[in-house]
Amino acid sequence: MKQLGIALIGYGAIGRVHAMGLRDLPFLYGLPADSFQIVGVATRRAETAQQAAAEIGCPVWTTDYRELLARSDVDLVDVATPNNAHEEIVLAAAAAGKHIYCEKPLALNVAQARRMTAAVQRADVVTQMTFNFRFFPAMTRARQLVDQGFLGRVLSFHARYYRSSYIDPAKPLSWKLRREASGAGALFDIGSHALDLVYYLLGDFAAVQATLGTLIAERPLAAGSAEMGPVTVDDIALLHLRMASGTLGAVEASRVATGTTNDLEIEVYGDQGALRFRAVDPGWLEVYDLREPGQPLGGQRGFRKIEVGSNFAGAKAPDWTVTPNFVRVHAECFYQFLKAIWEGRPASPSLADGLHIQEIMEAALRSSDEGRWVALAEMRKEYGAP
Repeated sequence: MKQLGIALIGYGAIGRVHAMGLRDLPFLYGLPADSFQIVGVATRRAETAQQAAAEIGCPVWTTDYRELLARSDVDLVDVATPNNAHEEIVLAAAAAGKHIYCEKPLALNVAQARRMTAAVQRADVVTQMTFNFRFFPAMTRARQLVDQGFLGRVLSFHARYYRSSYIDPAKPLSWKLRREASGAGALFDIGSHALDLVYYLLGDFAAVQATLGTLIAERPLAAGSAEMGPVTVDDIALLHLRMASGTLGAVEASRVATGTTNDLEIEVYGDQGALRFRAVDPGWLEVYDLREPGQPLGGQRGFRKIEVGSNFAGAKAPDWTVTPNFVRVHAECFYQFLKAIWEGRPASPSLADGLHIQEIMEAALRSSDEGRWVALAEMRKEYGAP
C-alpha cells in the first residue's frame, strides 16, 4: 500500500469535517498509521492556515495552494473551498497530475464543470465528489434493492433536504449568500445532495421544472452591522423532475425551514414496493413490500424498518449496530476514494457525476427564470457534447 500525501485546500467548517473523517480512518479500517498523511493545508490567510496546520498536525501550511501542488509528496488534493475557487484549483491539480477530491457542487455553472471534467480526463487522474450521503449503509442497501428489482416498475419519488440555518434575518451575508461566489443558494448547497441520492438510485435526469425563491432579500454586511446588502441566491428551491427512464418526482431544498436541523429524506415508490430513508434516523431503512399478503387475509402489510446500522464493508470498529453519523459518512466517502487510488481504478461518484448534477441544477435555474420545463438535451445541445 503506497503512502498517499494529501493537500487540504480550504479549512472552513467542511474542511475541518474532512480532516476529522481522515483522522478516524486508520481506526475504522485497521489501516497503518502511515498509509496516508495530510502533508499540508492552504487557506487564504496566514493566521488561519497556521492554525489549521496546528489542529491537523501537518507539517506545512501556506496561503498559496500552488506550493502544495508542486510538492512531490502530495498525491491528491482535497478541494474544500468556496464554490468559486473549485475550477481554478481542479484545473491546476489536474495539470500537476494530482488525484482530486472535490466538495459539492462541482462548479458555479456547467461551462466550468465541463472544463474541469475534460481536464481530469486528459490528466487520467482519479476523481471523486463529496456526495457523502450516498455512503449511509441504508442508501447502499436501498441501491441493492433497486438493482434487484424490489420496487418493480418505479412510479415516482420525492426527496427533500430542509435546514433552518438561514431562518434568522440577522445572520450576516457570507459567500454562500452571494451568487458570484456560490452559484446558487439552497439548490446548490443542499439540493445537490438530494439530487445526487435520486441520481444514485434512479439514474440520469432528463428534464426539470423549478421554482426558486429568496425569502429574506437582504442581510447585514457583518454581524451586528446596520448596513445591509442584497441576498442574490435562493432560500428555497422546489423542483419537479423527469428521469431519463420517464419516472416523475420532486426534490425540495430549503435553508429557512423552521424547526428542522439537517433533515434529508428520500422516498421511492414502485408498483411492487417502496423505500423510505431519513437521515435523522440513519440506522434504518423503511421498506414496503406489496408482494406480502394484506388485509382482509390477515396479513401484516405495511412499511417496516430494516436495520442497517453502521454496516460498512470491512470496517473494524465501531460495531455495526452503532448508528452512523455525518462525520462517519464523510470518512467513508474519502475512504472509498483512497481505496480507488490504491487499487488503480475509477472512483464513484466522480467529477463526471458531479457534472450531471451541475447540469440539472443549471437547468433548474433556467426553468425558474423562464417559467418552463427545461430538458438536459437542450443544455447539452447548447454546450456541445460532454
